[in-house]
Amino acid sequence: MKIGITGTGSHIPSLVTKNEDFLEHEFLEADGSSFHQDNAVTIEKFKAITGIQERRYADPDLKTSDLGFIAAEKALVDAKVDKETLDYIIFAHNFGDMTYGKIQGDTLPSLATRVKHLLQIKNPRCVAYDVIFGCPGWIEGTIQAHAFIKSGMAKKCLVIGGETLSRVVDHHDRDSMIFSDGAGATIIEANPDSGEILSHVSATYANEEAYYLYFDKTNSAQGCTDTRYIKMQGRKIYEFACTHVPQAMKDCLDQSGIGIDELKKIFIHQANEKMDEAIVKRFYRLYGKEVPENIMPMSIQKLGNSSVATVPTLYDMVLKGELPQHRLKKGDVVIFASVGAGMNINAIAYRY
Repeated sequence: MKIGITGTGSHIPSLVTKNEDFLEHEFLEADGSSFHQDNAVTIEKFKAITGIQERRYADPDLKTSDLGFIAAEKALVDAKVDKETLDYIIFAHNFGDMTYGKIQGDTLPSLATRVKHLLQIKNPRCVAYDVIFGCPGWIEGTIQAHAFIKSGMAKKCLVIGGETLSRVVDHHDRDSMIFSDGAGATIIEANPDSGEILSHVSATYANEEAYYLYFDKTNSAQGCTDTRYIKMQGRKIYEFACTHVPQAMKDCLDQSGIGIDELKKIFIHQANEKMDEAIVKRFYRLYGKEVPENIMPMSIQKLGNSSVATVPTLYDMVLKGELPQHRLKKGDVVIFASVGAGMNINAIAYRY
């Protein structure tokens, strides 16, 4: 039974924030002290490492669930699926609905329930729930949907990855320049004409790695100490990802029975351009190979890091021809891979 993706959709917010928009920000060290260099130098170094030139922020009137709903509608149309035949709606996120200008995340009801409500699905047997798995959440949701269908518990699932990270960043932290907003959605079903999930792996490292990403107070001594923002130990995350993700990708591909030379594209979480390049280079090195040209589509330069949304939106963009240098044809094998808070890692080998 072939279980695969029959439809994709995404919402790329329209509000563009360029690197130069951060020139007047007051960036501070974690202890509240001033940086030893001016913002122009900080931003130039940031761009050289991450590749980010600009990022997208959600319209103030839209929450994460709204972004997911917009992406879901597009995926349903793309798959030509009746929404009432969905068995599961799985929404991967990390912070719930963050209302613009407020500090409290809202997850009651679940974002998946909110999407079901917005889609006006009447079928009570369409079960809606959320997944909190860090940046790899959409991939993990897809793995769960595959398991439901393979077991006979479901026939069609809607899997969404969405986030509004711009509303949980500390503007005194230079890492705030990394994060962005967006949503991607996919329909997963058993269909002889669909692609096929060939294999998958997942792992959680929760010893010293557990708090590489965490919530903490602002870097500003004048800021509200009761408000918490997303924080990360960037160097440790970089080293962790480069150490563990390549092997997870190899394990996944080897389980699929597909040879490395047959792999056509790698859709990797858009966290950091240099990190992603290092991961893919180490992945190919495990096979004694050099990285093929044009193997890794990238959107981080223009879209930033939208966490769980990066992989599904990137895949949708390629399928919709928005990255014309990257094309897929029927039968091509690709890998989806991600790393993020947990620390969690996962990968899927997929035949298009």
